[in-house]
Amino acid sequence: MTSGSRIAIFGATSDIAAAYARRSAEGKARLALFARDAAALDALKADLVVRGAAEVQTFAADFTDFSALPGLARTALTALGGLDVALVAYGSLPDQKTLNTDPAALRAALDLNFTSPAMLANLLAEGLEPARAGAIAVITSVAGDRGRQSNYGYGAAKGGLQTFLDGLRHRLAPAGVHVLDIRPGFVATKMTAHLPQGGPLWAMPDKVATDIAGALRKRSAVLYTPWFWWGIMTIIRAVPRAVFHRTKL
Repeated sequence: MTSGSRIAIFGATSDIAAAYARRSAEGKARLALFARDAAALDALKADLVVRGAAEVQTFAADFTDFSALPGLARTALTALGGLDVALVAYGSLPDQKTLNTDPAALRAALDLNFTSPAMLANLLAEGLEPARAGAIAVITSVAGDRGRQSNYGYGAAKGGLQTFLDGLRHRLAPAGVHVLDIRPGFVATKMTAHLPQGGPLWAMPDKVATDIAGALRKRSAVLYTPWFWWGIMTIIRAVPRAVFHRTKL
């Protein structure tokens, strides 16, 4: 990513997205930030300006309002006079036991973690494909690599999003538009605050943001972050079903 890049971030006040925004600001990026909390957006904007951002625009957004997504995509594509990178970074981490017994909660989790980001990525592609430039980066999760009893509602949404991005990447390859699937493991964020954090498998948002920047620079298709999650998930996917069903993962 070059100095002065035009970057749109959806879910900008989430910890990973904010870390990426701070890193980008230090590179004199021009930023369009989208999130639900207008006050948090204003605070983030002030910080990014101090860090060196060339421009910061903020937009309040409800990503569960599907009818608003086309307008958000248009704004992202035009607010900065074009777009080099779009980072889609919103989502939720629902409780699987709740999803087991509450169909409305399951639908809400699928909508926020799959339907909305898939629709938004598709809308962004409509603008970037004719320009034959740009990158769409979407945060999925290692949870999407294999269904597990502990989080299969969340995992199904992220796995579906991974497949969607794979197809979108195939579609956009002739146009030279980069599609990056970001698959974090355990990251110490507000979303995981209810879990016991710490230990060698956990990463900080700044580390993930650095990895995202590197993957965009290298035009990687899939990023496991930290890197060792590639090996962990390769093993988990390879476990025979009969053995897997005796685990409590």
